[in-house]
Amino acid sequence: MSWLPVNLAELDKTGVRRQLDDDTASALSSTGLVEVRPEGGGWWHLLPAGKVGAVRIGGLDVQVQPKVGIARLLFLLGYALDPGFRPEDVTAIPEPDLWPALAESLIRQAGRALAPGVLQGYVSVDESLPLVRGRIRFADQFARRPGIPLPIEVRFDEYAADIAENQILRTALRRMMAVPRLPAGARARLAHLDGRLDGVRVLPHGAPLPAWRTSRLNARYAPALRLAQLVLRYQSAEPGPGDVTVAAFVVNMAKVFEDFVTTALRVALAPYPGHTDGQYPAHLDVDRTIPIRPDVVHVVNGQPVAVFDAKYKLEGASSGFPNADAYQMLAYCTALKLRLGWLIYAQGTSAPGRRRIRNTEIDVVHYPLDLAAPPRQILVEIDVLAHKAMQKHAVTEDR
Repeated sequence: MSWLPVNLAELDKTGVRRQLDDDTASALSSTGLVEVRPEGGGWWHLLPAGKVGAVRIGGLDVQVQPKVGIARLLFLLGYALDPGFRPEDVTAIPEPDLWPALAESLIRQAGRALAPGVLQGYVSVDESLPLVRGRIRFADQFARRPGIPLPIEVRFDEYAADIAENQILRTALRRMMAVPRLPAGARARLAHLDGRLDGVRVLPHGAPLPAWRTSRLNARYAPALRLAQLVLRYQSAEPGPGDVTVAAFVVNMAKVFEDFVTTALRVALAPYPGHTDGQYPAHLDVDRTIPIRPDVVHVVNGQPVAVFDAKYKLEGASSGFPNADAYQMLAYCTALKLRLGWLIYAQGTSAPGRRRIRNTEIDVVHYPLDLAAPPRQILVEIDVLAHKAMQKHAVTEDR
């Protein structure tokens, strides 16, 4: 069976009807990208389910386009994982589809990383040898060959390419090569880059990524590694029900926005006294039976001084701000003994709105963040927010 591609907008309330076999419908539902509602006779109604991304199942392509665009989505994802992630880490070529955008970005960054040559470093090797090299592993020697002198179980350091940076990069290249129906040119370039890393171990699916840290020696690898980590965190390619092949890149935009705001605020607030916590643990009641978890709280000398909550609601500037959000922030401010709380919304155009809560000294500020703005401007807006919040804290302290 052949299917027409399904392209849905993130805020689409209508969806589309498609005729699917049961295995494909089941596999599609399992990705969580869309709701798959049966309508009988092999027909199914597909609706966005609060997530964005792309899924390929056999011959079926389904994509839910993020309102912010693919390049901006990849920037938000990357920065949330690592504030060293820059806008230029993703391809500048406008791509209407997620898979080619990811592939082109990874190809470009991996090519730049490997252009001067494959990075090498010292790795520990365990082997059985007829002579001593490095250190003898006595426990393994006695366990495997009690009373037998040769071969000897040894551990030594070897200068080689099979280091964490290359393992992450090659695994991401292999994962991208597993995506069906990539453009032939992109697939050939991925294969060429994979060949450059011959002898480097490919990490098993689901295995934790080895640790790496940016240094003078591996700085040229850093952009490629940040992008590779995105691919390995969010992309999967595996068999589904009925032997159909499933390739998916699915993200929850509300969680992405929350993670991005948390990371960006932590960076923006770093120059000020104190520290910034995400998902700050506290309680609303005296008996500590009602837990609360504000997205971001800045703490000075053990006392919360600023509270922020991220709200990914893109219905539009004219739709207003839900009352429940203000109730929630009022509870946070009350429990944390703060006079001001910041609700950060993923929408632009409108100016911040400040509302005094009746019979209290608490103000709730609705702070719109324009995700359609250039990435650097978004980070500037976060810096401005951090400055305003700490200014308000200073004014409150002086009262």
